[in-house]
Amino acid sequence: MIELKSAAEIEKMAVAGRFVGELLRELKATAAVGLDVMELEHTARARIAARGAESCYWDYAPSFGNGPFRNVLCLSVNDAVLHGLPRPHVLAEGDLLSIDMAVGIGGWVADAAVSVVVGRPDPADLHLIEATEVALEAGIAAARPGGHLGDISAAIGAVARRYGYGVNVEFGGHGLGRTMHEAPHVPNDGRAGRGMLLEPGLTIAIEPWLCATTDKIMFDGDGWTIRSADGSRTAHSEHTVAITAAGPRVLTRV
Repeated sequence: MIELKSAAEIEKMAVAGRFVGELLRELKATAAVGLDVMELEHTARARIAARGAESCYWDYAPSFGNGPFRNVLCLSVNDAVLHGLPRPHVLAEGDLLSIDMAVGIGGWVADAAVSVVVGRPDPADLHLIEATEVALEAGIAAARPGGHLGDISAAIGAVARRYGYGVNVEFGGHGLGRTMHEAPHVPNDGRAGRGMLLEPGLTIAIEPWLCATTDKIMFDGDGWTIRSADGSRTAHSEHTVAITAAGPRVLTRV
């Protein structure tokens, strides 16, 4: 079931969105060579508790995970791209880190992700991150009332291919609002003009993620962390977006 949100409910989601966006900006700025990524996890726990918010990840136990997930961030390093289970890892020169988080405030949820290279970046890694960011903006631009869900997917896929990457559609964006994962599923590739009609009040997370030299993935032994099947670098960008009569509104942009 898809629940269209009222303008007042979107404003409540925007409160959570601002918090998520601001905390991700802080964590991204903190990531540096020599930092153990668990410090990011503990910083996020403290900020969430101080705000009186709730992590959507803590105790999350979907069918694919080795749950419950007892952390507030997904921290994915280098060839890890999604659902990275936080574990001690001291960031080294050139590490590519993706940070994903979802938080609820007052019963309404927002979800976002960013990727960053610490220290001296490899230009290929910057190209990969840029591709996810440009694809995200293209998907957002296509999230207009009167359009179709396939417009968003097609826009993302077109950017990925233009940058020279394949696209995996096993995991993608999703609806959200009262909970972190709601209908519809938002694939990262598709056909324009197909799929459900986009209406004002629909709230979705749009999240392009890419692997440098493959479109295949594999699960770590921890049951959570998803990696590129060939060990190549990965990147992930995400925003929570509300479709309004005036067009798309990004709730997690700072």
